[in-house]
Amino acid sequence: MALSLEEFVHSLDLRTLPRVLEIQSGIYFEGSIYEMFGNECCLSTGEVIKITGLKIKKIIAEICDHTEGCESPQPFELPMNFPGLFKIVADKTPYLTMEEITRTIHIGPSRLGHPCFYHQTDIKLENLVIKQGEQIMLNSVEEINGQIMVNCGVVRNNQNHSFTLPLSQEGEFYECEDEHIYTLKEIVEWKIPKNRTRTVKLTDFSNKWDLMNPFPKGFYGALTLKPVYEIQGVMKFRKDIVRILPSLDVEVKDITDSYDANWFLQLLSTQDLSVMTSKEFPIVAEVIEAPQGNLLPKSFLQPGKTIVIHKKYQASRILASEIRSNFPKRHFLIPTSYKGKFKRRPREFPTAYDLEIAKTEKEPLHVVATKAFHPAHDELSFVSVGDQFLVHHSQMTEVLSEGIKKVVNVLACEKILKKSYEAALLPLYMEGGFVEVIHDKRQYHISELCAQFHLPFNVKVSVRDLSMEEDILAATPGLQLEEAITDSFLLVSDFANPKECWEIPVGRVNMTVQLVSNLSQDIESCLVRTLIEEITEEQYYMMRRYESSFLHPPPRPPKHPSVEETKLTLLTSAEEKTVGLPTSPQSLHVDISTKLLSNQAGLDSKVPVGCQNDLADPEKERSKSEATVIASTDVTTEIFKNKKHQK
Repeated sequence: MALSLEEFVHSLDLRTLPRVLEIQSGIYFEGSIYEMFGNECCLSTGEVIKITGLKIKKIIAEICDHTEGCESPQPFELPMNFPGLFKIVADKTPYLTMEEITRTIHIGPSRLGHPCFYHQTDIKLENLVIKQGEQIMLNSVEEINGQIMVNCGVVRNNQNHSFTLPLSQEGEFYECEDEHIYTLKEIVEWKIPKNRTRTVKLTDFSNKWDLMNPFPKGFYGALTLKPVYEIQGVMKFRKDIVRILPSLDVEVKDITDSYDANWFLQLLSTQDLSVMTSKEFPIVAEVIEAPQGNLLPKSFLQPGKTIVIHKKYQASRILASEIRSNFPKRHFLIPTSYKGKFKRRPREFPTAYDLEIAKTEKEPLHVVATKAFHPAHDELSFVSVGDQFLVHHSQMTEVLSEGIKKVVNVLACEKILKKSYEAALLPLYMEGGFVEVIHDKRQYHISELCAQFHLPFNVKVSVRDLSMEEDILAATPGLQLEEAITDSFLLVSDFANPKECWEIPVGRVNMTVQLVSNLSQDIESCLVRTLIEEITEEQYYMMRRYESSFLHPPPRPPKHPSVEETKLTLLTSAEEKTVGLPTSPQSLHVDISTKLLSNQAGLDSKVPVGCQNDLADPEKERSKSEATVIASTDVTTEIFKNKKHQK
């Protein structure tokens, strides 16, 4: 039976792709194909096309007065790279079968591919009863004993209970409220139901957006997103991908069951290649659509180029951001094989708790205070701007509060005086400011930094990677190495030169290839060239969010004392000057100072200047703290010299 192209798209189940269509009633001028604005606009009667995908071409947004959705007289196109964050409003229209849900909603292995629904009444299964209103998570769709089933789960008492539902399961299934925040790209790829609109609320907007903000000033309300689709397919005897708008006035007939699809070229996307099994590699392929951007050499992945895809694998990258205060930060993914060298840069710590996290056994953490602190208890130490400390360890200590002894978490430090040290106890809840003093002048490879220090860590390129034609890191004023991530890559080479290979990130390089043949045996060894990737703000945000979800969060810092308690203690302590704490025992600081002296071997009286230069990023320095730090580093040098003479 012939259908209009729009009717076919409306009834299309994406899980059944690819489909082969025959044009029953076409429109054309001269020849069967005519392209306008990147889309085919004419197809002749009798033409055969294999539909390989249905993609959202653009988003039309309409501002709503309320979340129930009311049409706006001025809809506008929302760019796909719009840097806003959105919260999804649950669809109030029910789904009547599981088959309708699976046909309409994206369900997949991604974290975003697990939609949640609830049912209006209890669902009685063989070994489980799903209660009315209970949240059901849909995890995957698969064939079990010849029947298509949906793998589901419910969480009760922190335990997951898995079960399956057939596509024929009927009822009224409603979307659950979703508290997560999404980018527009995530919503487009995963959260817009086919043949439905999606209402969202704008929650945040980046001020780094170069184009005009399409929303009214100060708008953070609801809007309806209406997708405009395009059909992607291939035609016989053509190597490029055909893109057709569903509104094209043609009638089609589905002839998939009676047509040999092998007549068409076998096209594979980067994502298709990533889900192939390791045994299917290596393969020889021809590039049909080249990736955008200049990540790889221009002549390497051009349309018509024959390449060898050797394998897929996981590799680590270091996520880094430019240290900058007044300009948009650039973000990078640095391979661990990077051959450049780095020098350390001072880190900034907003609280004493951050000092506890950053300290290592490798060397003492030497910091300068940039903010004063007045403790709520006499047992704790006062901090003035410019005070210097050597950080040791955290411990518990007793304090007297309104005549009652309490135990608090503190950081045991040594305060550096003119000619001696003084024991200091800083509460972990202390909201102050500290800048690291760097004595280490050594140059490190990135693998050494990651092995010896806790991330995040501040560095600056001191020797660029000479194996690269252009080292984009060398021009940065400083970098913060934030975290190590694991990503998926394809190892690809030119067919004419298979011994020089390049890593292609699956998630950030979109290309289409035609499978030519399989290689019976791969080359034994090849030179792998890795590149530094500069990623967008959106890609950076996605990586930080997803990588952090795999990490165990650090323990919560201790709570600050109550306001009333703080006021009472401050009234009495404000009348007193700094209490002279007893000099710290030799055992507390002799090992620390020995390590510091060994790190400073060969340094002379110019050490204070070096400390001064390493104290903070010039763009972030403040004149007040800078003057204090310069003066206090002279004291540090004198103490170190005195200790050396004593030995």
